[in-house]
Amino acid sequence: MATDNRIHFWKRNPKGPGRFLKDTPKTNSLNVKSKKASSFHEFARSTNDAWDIEDEDDEGLLGATHTSAAPRPPLSTLSECEADAHPAGRQSPPRPEPCRDRLQPDGGPANGRVVKSSSEAQLNTTAVRSTLQKQQSLPMRPIIPLVARMSDQNASGAPPMTIREKSRLDKFRQLLAAPNTDLEELRKHSWSGIPREVRPITWRLLSGYLPANMERRELVLRRKREEYFGFIEQYYDSRTDEHHRDTYRQIHTDIPRTNPLIPLFQQPLVQEVFERILFIWAIRHPASGYVQGINDLVTPFFVVFLSEFVEEDVENFEMSALPLETQRNIEADSFWCMSKLLDGIQDNYTFAQPGIQIKVKALEELVSRIDEDIHSHFQKYEVEYLQFAFRWMNNLLMRELPLRCTIRLWDTYQAESEGFSHFHLYVCAAFLIEWRKEILSMSDFQNLLMLLQNLPTIHWGNEEVGLLLAEAYRLKYMFADAPNHYRR
Repeated sequence: MATDNRIHFWKRNPKGPGRFLKDTPKTNSLNVKSKKASSFHEFARSTNDAWDIEDEDDEGLLGATHTSAAPRPPLSTLSECEADAHPAGRQSPPRPEPCRDRLQPDGGPANGRVVKSSSEAQLNTTAVRSTLQKQQSLPMRPIIPLVARMSDQNASGAPPMTIREKSRLDKFRQLLAAPNTDLEELRKHSWSGIPREVRPITWRLLSGYLPANMERRELVLRRKREEYFGFIEQYYDSRTDEHHRDTYRQIHTDIPRTNPLIPLFQQPLVQEVFERILFIWAIRHPASGYVQGINDLVTPFFVVFLSEFVEEDVENFEMSALPLETQRNIEADSFWCMSKLLDGIQDNYTFAQPGIQIKVKALEELVSRIDEDIHSHFQKYEVEYLQFAFRWMNNLLMRELPLRCTIRLWDTYQAESEGFSHFHLYVCAAFLIEWRKEILSMSDFQNLLMLLQNLPTIHWGNEEVGLLLAEAYRLKYMFADAPNHYRR
């Protein structure tokens, strides 16, 4: 009976997260009896819940403007909260009007000066009023508790800092102001979360983008930003060449699906920034090129570096309100920090994505040792870890958690040794065990997959992420240095 239900689910369930986005010929249907696909790409083509693949008619795409690529209407019937927690099946809001102040890829090199935040720059009242008027024209998404402050729960409008929070912030500022920042000490303090006020500079340091020596930082920033825009001048025009056309088309198609209910990411100006970042990265890394999912990895860096110049919540902020130089700095810093991250997990995105296959197998072995009931439950109802954990590894849980939680999670990942490549495995195991009760209550394949691909994390905040990380650390302490503990 479980097998019958499974066949029915994968073939004809347009509402579930494993739906086919377009009707495909019967000859291409997933053969459930052949559980081990002949190739990893064959599996990917038949399970779009992990890849979010959509066969679209892209004729004339390269000659179209950005505002013409409107997202499709939703194909699922998820509720608003479920859709917000799982962006793969939700409808994008109307696209705003194109911004006037476009950042031209052939612009002159940035001068590297670190622009002060809006509070330090003392923007005049007229500029602030103009910004608010522009923001009113942006599409507003439903107000859901804890979602409005996506970048940090301690953002503007939150309760005043406690004595402990102020003490931590002072400690960070003391470390960052030292002639040579002690990176080990900085990692130790960052593990339990980085204060919003110092997160941008701390992320630049922990990612390896900036040197520990304070005197060298401005010189490095200037040089790296100029180097990035040199790449733009050298490579970006080749996006229409036959050799790079498919890469650019895929990037252009994926960008509107990135956080579609957040107005910031639906602005044409912001989408052009993402397109440039992803295209330059792809052609400079031909071993992997662009893979769906990498587009998600830009967003935390972009939001964190934008928050350095925006006191209010960035969710509805209009990018064109910032000076052109500031826009360029945010774009270049996002590119380099994303590149540093991907350098450590590039085998996740090379041909057949061997890094992800290895991590999913390791997760299965780990769960079989720490919670045999869940593992046996999956076996009973023929649920394979690849069917839900592929996306967890490919997108670093970004599709499972609100963006504010991802930013908090990445505080720890950057502080942890091999956080994105190694510690993430234990976070995924702890995340799965978190839903133990719900998993064991499901008694069929379809409901199990729908639960695992639409976990109710919409109201999660710093407290839930902190508990998740604590459990992941416990698992790592028990199993990381004793791999035989989770081998049968």
